[in-house]
Amino acid sequence: MAESVGNGLTSDRSRAHLQRMNVPFLVRRATLADVSTLARHRAEMFRDIHGIADDQYDAMTEASRRYFESALPEGEYLAWLAEPESSPGTIAGGAGMQVRRALPGISRRPGIPEVTTGPQGLVLNVFTERAWRRRGLARLLMEHVIAGARMTGVTTLVLHASAEGRPLYEALGFSPTNEMRYAGEL
Repeated sequence: MAESVGNGLTSDRSRAHLQRMNVPFLVRRATLADVSTLARHRAEMFRDIHGIADDQYDAMTEASRRYFESALPEGEYLAWLAEPESSPGTIAGGAGMQVRRALPGISRRPGIPEVTTGPQGLVLNVFTERAWRRRGLARLLMEHVIAGARMTGVTTLVLHASAEGRPLYEALGFSPTNEMRYAGEL
């Protein structure tokens, strides 16, 4: 089902920004038919952030394709894709969320600690095609991810932000955490 910019899931700020660009977008949930696009977006994101080599790009694309083929139908991974209304079928960007079981934790929403016991959403693969960047698509897609997390019953939503994406995520209500990543061999 295609969702238009004015469907209530888009903030007034995003809607105004998109209207100024005169390029309305449709945002829809990804299906199995989109697996190749989702896999390419993931590899492109890693190329942009980490500068991966061609052989790593190909391996990342293939491994991602296999993952999406099983995770999408099981509801383990949800994704949204944006298409310009003027060019249906042209994917301008996408974003996804891995829904995973999580141990109970403490979440601090506006200074109030609360115990969380539901599934956690991990935002992944926020990617905009180069020709469509700096037009508000990442914000639009993230608003759909957040709305999707609410509808799915996710109790916490986390992501790993690139330096370029951090201002957007903070504006959407994400806050930095103390997470670290082990860099040794496993």
